[in-house]
Amino acid sequence: MDGRNRRTLLAALGLAAMLAMGGCSGFRGDSNAEDSAAVAPAGGPGTGQQAAGGADAKAGAGGGSPDLRVDQRSIIYTGTMRVAVDDVDAAARAAVDRVTGVGGFVGGDERRSGGADARAQLTLRVPADRFAGVLEDLARLGRQEQRSVRTEDVTEETIDLDARIATQRARVESGRKLLARATSIGDLVTIEGEVARREADLASLEAKKRRLADLTALSTITLTLVGPEAGGADEEPGTGFLAGLRGGWNALVASVNVLLTVLGAMLPFAVPVAVVVAVLLRLRRRRRAPAAQPAAGVSPGAVSEPPPVPAARSAP
Repeated sequence: MDGRNRRTLLAALGLAAMLAMGGCSGFRGDSNAEDSAAVAPAGGPGTGQQAAGGADAKAGAGGGSPDLRVDQRSIIYTGTMRVAVDDVDAAARAAVDRVTGVGGFVGGDERRSGGADARAQLTLRVPADRFAGVLEDLARLGRQEQRSVRTEDVTEETIDLDARIATQRARVESGRKLLARATSIGDLVTIEGEVARREADLASLEAKKRRLADLTALSTITLTLVGPEAGGADEEPGTGFLAGLRGGWNALVASVNVLLTVLGAMLPFAVPVAVVVAVLLRLRRRRRAPAAQPAAGVSPGAVSEPPPVPAARSAP
């Protein structure tokens, strides 16, 4: 074989070897791709998780996020108002009629009738969307002396409660499924206790949610109606000599009243005690009287004389 034919044969053999190696690598790459495609959906870190992550990202960026516009927020409105009126009872009836007319109700009613210094304090619950209008209507009942409005945004707390309630409900359901598959008494008792605890936590969360829903749906207005001669809203105690003298006199009168009250309470018990003490003292005196009398046979006026002393004998 000459040199040209030998070079041609070697080139042909090299080309065949390159083609064979390329086919093997291609086959190996295809098989690896098929294996990874088969394993990834089964739960491994593959395309399944990437697709799920993409779906979650779309949900967070789109309609899955909560609506936090102003008109969709959960806000608790609380108002206090003091109004001076000529007739407290008539103004109170008008306030109750106004509140019930918009779908609210009276949560508390405290009144003190005393003519011109009468006073009434009403706790009114009104729908949140009627809060401002009802407040203005109540101010027109007389002369407004004080008004205070407070708001509390509980939107984030409401969203957090919703998420916790959903999670707790899922935990309760999983516990009930485990309870249905329990095979031994020990497992049954343990799972029952865990399910009961989860249900109690769920009930507590739901109660908080209902409380928030009530506060956001119905606003609270505390209305104080006073007569024309009632004291001011923010009366401060006076200072100076006269104020101190007045305060001391009031304290003295209060102390005397307390003392008289205590004496009046003790008087029914003091009379029987005094009678018993008097009887005991009289009996004691009677017992001492016989011991003080002289002995029998001896005259009270007689004086006892000493016996005579014998005379001394003289010496012989």
